[in-house]
Amino acid sequence: MNEIAHNAGGHAFAMDEEGALERRLFRCMVVAVAVAVAVCAPFAHWRVTTGLLLGGVLSLVNFHWMRSSLAAALGAGNLKKLSRARIASRYVLRYFVISLTVFFAYKLNLISVAATLVGMCSFVAAVFFEAFVQLYFAIIYREES
Repeated sequence: MNEIAHNAGGHAFAMDEEGALERRLFRCMVVAVAVAVAVCAPFAHWRVTTGLLLGGVLSLVNFHWMRSSLAAALGAGNLKKLSRARIASRYVLRYFVISLTVFFAYKLNLISVAATLVGMCSFVAAVFFEAFVQLYFAIIYREES
């Protein structure tokens, strides 16, 4: 009764290298944006398609900026006060850049704002996909007692 069931190698959930989760999320975001634009293009108005594309690209840029800004902010423990303020300003500046991009694209009548917001939700689709993959591996490689 004190026996432990043989694990499926113990490597089902192991991260092989640092940053693997972020790379998988980024790839899933790219795929989600590409699929959404490809499905939308033949059926929807061109403003909806460009809104999805712009929102997806802004989501990818935001993910990259957020990751680099947080890495710089968390690694800035020994930096002086001025550089910490500059790092924090970069973190906030990305919201202004994104909102100004959407504002000008809307004013030029190039996008649908609702479709842009949907495109910016590509991170949510990537997180759900990653959750389903992890659930699949949890069910397949579970330990039986």
